[in-house]
This record gives sequence, structure tokens and C-alpha cells, in this order.
Amino acid sequence: MNPACTFTAEEWALLAGPLRLKTFAERDLQRCLAASDLLQEEVCARLLDLLTPVIGSPSPAVTASLLAKRLAFLATGACLYAMSVYDKGLQLSLDNTVIEYGHDEGRWTSALPLHQPQPFAYAAGERDAWRQAIVAALFAGLLKPLWQSFARVSGISLRILWDNTAARVYSLYEKRMAKIQSAAVRERCAADFAWLLNVAEPALFGLDYNPLRHFRRPLTLLDDGQRSVRFRRTCCFYYQASEPVEYCSTCPLLRPRKCR
Repeated sequence: MNPACTFTAEEWALLAGPLRLKTFAERDLQRCLAASDLLQEEVCARLLDLLTPVIGSPSPAVTASLLAKRLAFLATGACLYAMSVYDKGLQLSLDNTVIEYGHDEGRWTSALPLHQPQPFAYAAGERDAWRQAIVAALFAGLLKPLWQSFARVSGISLRILWDNTAARVYSLYEKRMAKIQSAAVRERCAADFAWLLNVAEPALFGLDYNPLRHFRRPLTLLDDGQRSVRFRRTCCFYYQASEPVEYCSTCPLLRPRKCR
């Protein structure tokens, strides 16, 4: 059994601030449900129908994609940041996770409440097994069944939902973690990211392929090499729910035709 540990006040402030982690007591009572409830098709369909006009989406399928993007940000952000930056584990499972769906004044305001947000450590020499357990719980245990439910109910492609997830992980490691001052911590983050991309077995995602490796396109040079963008493989349909129309910065629809 992994030994228990705690987050410092500074660590919790970041997780609870920009990464939107919450305790169960802090949940949005009017706009939340247990993650496991979304595996019931009628509950999932009801939530997508509720959110479709709220977020200005044209269909439940687009709603499912955009909700999945938000959930992927919340789940991977808190869990993988705690793992790689703080070297502390969070248990994200269907039973421990609460899904919030607040959306106000044109933007998501939801957070990620956990019944038990206390972190856990690893015994000496057991970090690899500890990391595998965290990743398997996050992807295969939590996100895979949610994405399957979204796909069954709305008809959205699972490829889009996993591409949404991969894009969040790339941004987390390449942008947010790149700002960390400690060289030792940045080195651990880089090692974890390389492992996620190149070593993590498909079974940890509950799939027959590693989606983080599969959806990772090479950088495309733009503006005569002045900037580079890693365009997605699929479109999340954000532009269909924005007024005026906006596109994500990595939207494949913006990729120069000569590169397609």
C-alpha cells in the first residue's frame, strides 16, 4: 500500500487555483454529479441536452466534444501536475471524482471535486509502478469509460475525444510545466512526458494504442519559420459553438494546405 502524504499550502493553492481542483465539500451543488453517473446513458444524454443551449452548441455531439475538452483539462491537469511536479499521487477514479458542468457568461467555470483529495507517495524504488498506477486510473479507469459513454450517446468520434485529451496533456507539459524554475523538477517532468509519449503501454489507456503518441503531430513552421504550431489531427468543433466564429490555435482547419 502506498504511504500517505500531504500537499503543502503552496502546492494546494496552485492545484485549486489555475488547475481547479476542489474538495467534495466545495462542489457546485446545483451543477455536479458523480462521474460514475455519466455511464448511465439516460443521465449522459440529459446532461448533454442541458448543456447544448447553455454553451451555444449546435448538437449534442459538439457538446460532448467541448465538455470532454473541459473534463480532460481538469482531470489530466491536476493529476499529472501533482505527479510530475510535486511527485505526489492523486486517485482519479469513477468513484472518487465528481463532474461539475458550470458554464457562465460564455466560459466554463467548472472545477474538479474529489471525495478524497489526499495525495499518496511511493516507497523507495517503486516510482515506476506508482506512476503506472496513477496513469492507468486516470486514463483507463476514468476517462475511457466517460468517453465511451459520450460517444454512444452523442455519436461523437472517440478519436476526437482522445485527441482532445492528448492536446491537454501536451499543453500541460510543454507550456505550464516549462515555466517551473527548478531544474531538477523540470527534468522529472520531461522524463515523465517522454515516458507517457514513448513508453506507456496502450493498456494504461484502456486502448489498443497509446493516444498520446498516436495524435502527436510534428511542429509546422509558419511565418517563414518565425513561429511553430503543433496542429491537431482532428477538429474539436469549438468553432461551431463560438459567436463570432473562433478557432483553436492548433485547429487542423487552420493548417496550411500545403502541409495537409
